Amino acid sequence: MSKNVVAQSPLQRNSLASLDQKLAMAKRCSHEGVVAGAKAAVLATVATAIPTMASARMLPWARANLNHTAQALIISTVAGAAYFIVADKTILATARKNSFKTPSNMKA
Repeated sequence: MSKNVVAQSPLQRNSLASLDQKLAMAKRCSHEGVVAGAKAAVLATVATAIPTMASARMLPWARANLNHTAQALIISTVAGAAYFIVADKTILATARKNSFKTPSNMKA
């Protein structure tokens, strides 16, 4: 939204304020999703890396078929999936929770 927009009527001023408030709420919801997704990705990386690397050293099939690139691909795929799933669920839950609030109760 450009900074040089000037509201001509009280109705336009209210709609611009409402739009700014909605934009601030959307930014906060998405930031919460990013933080939750990053935490989930770190946890998923650790939870996947340990058994993947252990099995690549101990199991004969895994030792023969899972090189370092395959191990990294398994771990990064799980981490990426965890990030996007948790971030999406968090953003939707936060938006759903905030959709029931009245505009006077919301803080920007």
